[in-house]
Amino acid sequence: MAYASGNSTAVLDISDPLYILPSDAPGINLISEQLIGTENYGIWSRAMIIALRAKNKLAIIDGSCTRPELDAANLKQWERCNAIVLSWIMNGVSKEIFYGIVYFTDAKSVWDDLKERFDKVNGSRIFSLHREIGRLSQGQNTISVYYSKIRQLWDEYSSLVTLPSCSCESAKQYMEHDQQLKLLQFLMGLNDSYSQIRSHILMMHPLPSVGQAFAIVTQEECHRSLSSMGPILAETPNAAFYSSQERRRNTLFCEHCKWPGHTKSRCYKLVGYPPNHKMYKGKPQGWNTNDHKATHHEQGKFGKNMANMTVSDVVPDAVSNQENVPGISFTPDQYAALLKLLEKESSTDTVIGSANMAGPMHWEDNGDW
Repeated sequence: MAYASGNSTAVLDISDPLYILPSDAPGINLISEQLIGTENYGIWSRAMIIALRAKNKLAIIDGSCTRPELDAANLKQWERCNAIVLSWIMNGVSKEIFYGIVYFTDAKSVWDDLKERFDKVNGSRIFSLHREIGRLSQGQNTISVYYSKIRQLWDEYSSLVTLPSCSCESAKQYMEHDQQLKLLQFLMGLNDSYSQIRSHILMMHPLPSVGQAFAIVTQEECHRSLSSMGPILAETPNAAFYSSQERRRNTLFCEHCKWPGHTKSRCYKLVGYPPNHKMYKGKPQGWNTNDHKATHHEQGKFGKNMANMTVSDVVPDAVSNQENVPGISFTPDQYAALLKLLEKESSTDTVIGSANMAGPMHWEDNGDW
């Protein structure tokens, strides 16, 4: 970039604070924090200084790039840079503060005025920070959240208190002491469940930095979370297997004779025994051949495999209501052939069901039915 005064022309280097980049627009906000007063001036000023240094315009407010003489060749260029920095400062303050600085024409004057009004670094704020750091504890927070909170307090304290930045031996010792103090503050705020890992860190020689201690405790936290999930996964039962076993225990039961495997509407003591039963003493009144053949088949089926059967598996809704089944008469040959088929099916059910029975159960041996 070049500027001219009379017949002389000079070219600005890109490292010159008066060099204006295409992105140096006056209407942008350099930082997201907005100055509202004394309570956030420290954070705001620090963020603004970082942003101005990145834009290479910090010299406009720190006094290293002052206003040129009236006949200087770079006066117009300086006025442009000064106006841009002034607009950036105005964009970063609240509406109430804006009205107090809008008539300023020098960015450095505005910066000095804000510092004089809101930079109230005193012992009360430093005392408050020390108390908050001492009282801060992990509680229900994770290690990462707890470390972020105490780190924020440390950063604010560092912005209020000027620490030595030279490379002398005394400065190094002071920085080591400051790091050791932060390490102790971080370990004191941990929950008692981390007492063992805290003792391990304090026994290390030399003592680790705060960042290294944070990494060690975070690793322990991750290890505990994985260990707590292990027993839960290992002890989870096979829900499908146990639920199926519980369903199979729901067998039929007769309220009249107190025997399982059939209902009151199918009880032989009430409806009569079938002709092939040893307790058969003739067809009682209302006895139906078709009903007793169905009852004989169902009773044998329930008696041999009742541990693995439910009502919905054997007795449909249409058959469970005996009154809705019409009577059907058979010839003696048809009845004999039907009995053979039923006996063949009963023997098949016995082979299949015996594998799941605690012992043999044959309804033919229950002579009191």
